[in-house]
Parts: sequence; C-alpha cells; structure tokens
Amino acid sequence: MNVAVIGTGYVGLVSGACLAELGHRVTCVDVDPAKIEKLRQGVMPIYEPGLEELVKRNVANGRLSFTTQYEDAVPEAEFVSIAVGTPSAEDGSADLQYVFKAAEMIGKYLKRYAVVADKSTVPVGTAERVGGIIRSVYSGEFDVISNPEILREGHAVSDFLNPTRIIIGSPSERAADVALKLYSFLDCPKLVMSPRSAELTKYAANAFLATKISYINEIAHLAEELGADIEEVAAGIGSDPRIGKDFLRAGLGWGGSCFPKDVRAIRHTASAVGHDMPIVSAALEMNARAKQRVVSRIENALGDLKGKRVALLGLSFKNNTDDTRESAALELARRFLDAGASVSAFDPAAVIYDADLEANIDRKTSAMDALHEADALILATEWDEFRSLDLAEAKQKMKGNLIMDARNLLDPEQVKKFGFVYLCVGRS
Repeated sequence: MNVAVIGTGYVGLVSGACLAELGHRVTCVDVDPAKIEKLRQGVMPIYEPGLEELVKRNVANGRLSFTTQYEDAVPEAEFVSIAVGTPSAEDGSADLQYVFKAAEMIGKYLKRYAVVADKSTVPVGTAERVGGIIRSVYSGEFDVISNPEILREGHAVSDFLNPTRIIIGSPSERAADVALKLYSFLDCPKLVMSPRSAELTKYAANAFLATKISYINEIAHLAEELGADIEEVAAGIGSDPRIGKDFLRAGLGWGGSCFPKDVRAIRHTASAVGHDMPIVSAALEMNARAKQRVVSRIENALGDLKGKRVALLGLSFKNNTDDTRESAALELARRFLDAGASVSAFDPAAVIYDADLEANIDRKTSAMDALHEADALILATEWDEFRSLDLAEAKQKMKGNLIMDARNLLDPEQVKKFGFVYLCVGRS
C-alpha cells in the first residue's frame, strides 16, 4: 500500500519505518527541513534502539522516503497517518493545533479515496473534527479513523512489529477494511470499534497504567514506615493474575511524553462534561509526592542543601531513550538547584531541551566523573549500566557517603559493605 505519515517524531518515524519494513511504500512528511535532510542522510533525530538500522535498510530498498512537501506524499496515498505532537495546554487539555494543521494540508492535497488515521493521542471527538476540516477543503471521498499508537519509548520498534493488539476506531466498514489490510502482516488481535471508543481507549489505558505506578509508590512509602520490603510486596500482589506484575516497580514515578499529558487530558475531558475523576486526580497527586519524598529524604540526610554537590545518574525519564520530557530526574535537578546545591550528572543518551537547566547542570561523560566530590549520589534513571556501578571506585570519587537509589537498582547489603549510607524506595 501507499502510505503517508505526517510527522517524524517518536510515533511518526517509528511507524513509518516499521510500515516500510512490512512491505508498504511509505513517505514521511515533516515541516522541519533540517530534520528531513538529516533523515535522508541516515541521521536519527531520536535515540531508539533498532530504529537507525530499520530506517537505513528501508531507504536503501526504496520503500521509505522523507519530504517536507505534502504534495509529494498525500495524492497517491491510500492511508494517511497523522502522527504529530499533542502537547499539554496550560489548562491540561491536549493542544491540537498541529493535528488540525495537518488535516487542513491533507485535505488540500487528497486526490482519491483514502483513510486518514489519527495516530497521535487525541481527545474523544477529534476524528470528527479532523473530518470536518478535511471536508471543508476536499469534496471527494475519505474516512477518518482513530488508530492510536501503542508504543513504549525504548521498545518502540519491537512494540510496533510485535504488537499485543491494534485498535481501529472506524466510522465505516470500508475504512476498517483498509486499516486491516495495512496491518494484515501483524499477528495480533485487531479490535474494530467506533472512533470515540478508540480515542477513549488510549487515554483510559495510559491513565490506568499511570495509576498503577502511583499506587505501588504509595504502598512503597507505607512499606518504609512499617519496615516492609516493597519488592517482596510487589512480587506478592503481582503474582495475582487479576493484578499482574507489570508496572509495579516503585521509584520516582512516571514521566515522559505520554503519561503526564494523557492523564491531564483525560481529566480535562471529564471536567469539560462536568464529570470528576477522583482516582485519576489522586494518581497525579501521588506522582508529585513521589518526587518530593526523594528530595525531602536527601534534605533530612544532608541538612541544608546550600553548597552541597549532588550527582544524578540518569536524566531521561526512563532507560533506553533520550527523552527528558517531564523527566522525574530533571525535576529533582531543578529542586536541588533551587535549594542552592550544585548538580553534576551523567546519562548515556539524554537530551535536555530546557536551555537554562542544561546550562546549570554539570554534564559529565561518565558516571564516575559525575561522582567526583559529590556529597550524595542519586540513581534517577534505570539504565542497566548503573546496576553494576563500581562501588569501590564510587566511594573514592565521592566526598560524601550517601546513595539515594530512587529506582531500587542496587543490592542494599552490597552497598553498605562499602561504607555508604543507603536510601531506597520502599525497602527497609
């Protein structure tokens, strides 16, 4: 099939490359000429395991191309996927300006029946609004479906090519058949439903997972007070098939490009129709508490933070990604800097978009360099390399002896053998 993908961020670039890998002819469109030129040269704008090889292979095979011009991609497309950003507005709603602009441009260049899919996470009713925008500039046949992405950063290529399910929110059987044909090579359940149900499904899923993480963090804080071990508790409750073991790791809470904005957006959507969501609101509150608790425990251990040096290992919101959007690690950095501490940090991939924050964090090229003369070490992102930290060398590098393991990566007994004061989350 001929496919156009609008946007070359995490969702758009991964989707385009993977659809090309499945044998489709894919043209990715982005308004940023510099990004498109780098992609043509094989330079990835994001860090995502396996993506670079996939892009280069399919460009070489002639199945994947990049352009800044809608007219190069849309007229011949049978399937057009909108995969642009939907950031949070100030009131917590999803900012849909990029979606609507894409819809206008798609309508301008449509020449045949095509299925236009909202791949971006969008509020309920967006497919109808996108359809209205296209219809205002294009009089031919088309359908708009909701086809929400189900990708985890750091595992996005694998998630696309080996999905647990595919959601197709279609207003017509014709559009559903086109979408089913697009994904026919993927062996997984394909759930066809109404566009509004599909739109709500994505928000509901992310809000549920965020709530599950907030819940285990709440139990972890209680475990600290009671002398219990949250890892043992999580294993116990996770073995119940009604609960499951995934998303039961206590730590700093959730961040990134999806959970924060999607949880805020579903709460805003509910508020717009006069409906409260107390459980979702509590998940947001608990997520904020998880970060503040780490800062408070460091303050209790070190006293006044003014003049202290804090080393952060990890800046991205999770491992295997360079994404620092709403990263808990960066939130810690801001709070330590505001308290008068200096912050050194190492992360193997993270990109900081806040220029002021970047200027005030002393970025190092290795974990040990970040630890030099530090009063405290905080393990803030669960990169695998931090699990095997050389504790003997760390003890020599640091001025102080405090480790805050905010991701529970280390063995407490091993850490204590080297003379560290060890703090963690939910373990006595």
